[in-house]
Amino acid sequence: MVQRVREKAKRPASRAKEPASAAAPADRTEARVKALEQERDKLKAELEIARSRIAALEESRSAVASRIDWVIESLSGVVDRTD
Repeated sequence: MVQRVREKAKRPASRAKEPASAAAPADRTEARVKALEQERDKLKAELEIARSRIAALEESRSAVASRIDWVIESLSGVVDRTD
């Protein structure tokens, strides 16, 4: 019976600590949410930069392909004239 009395004595003490520990996870949750929001914003900015870089590279590739086509046509014209 002594053990039962001790168990009952310990339970109210641990319950008294619960509200203090319940506040800590809320603070950690808010901090985690804020950190995740900042990371999300950073990733969105990086994505936008990457998209604009991709667009610039595609435009550059298209210009290079057009120049190569023009050179091939010019060389073909030179070859045709010499025959």
